[in-house]
Amino acid sequence: MSGTTYQVITHGNFAELTDEQRASLVAQAGEHDLFKARFTEEGTVTYEPALLTFTFRVLIPATADDTEDLVLGRAEIPAQAGRTRATPYGSHRFAQLIRDASERMRSLS
Repeated sequence: MSGTTYQVITHGNFAELTDEQRASLVAQAGEHDLFKARFTEEGTVTYEPALLTFTFRVLIPATADDTEDLVLGRAEIPAQAGRTRATPYGSHRFAQLIRDASERMRSLS
């Protein structure tokens, strides 16, 4: 069975933060800079020091028979972990994007 990989992006907004929470996240912002964004199976979290929004990127391996709904279901566990890493103080207003990375690769060649 041929496999593929999906790239899943979750965007969200930070919840209301206390001054202490905001200071903690700003101090870690360099570790979550946009230039460090990568699609990995563990996922990466990025945000800007303004702490308005965050993005979580993850790769989800799949078979050719897997539907996008199934892949999104598989992505939920790492996406939740990513949201927790990015926003241990809470978040809201999520949007998810999914694309077949192999299709993208084929279109670039």
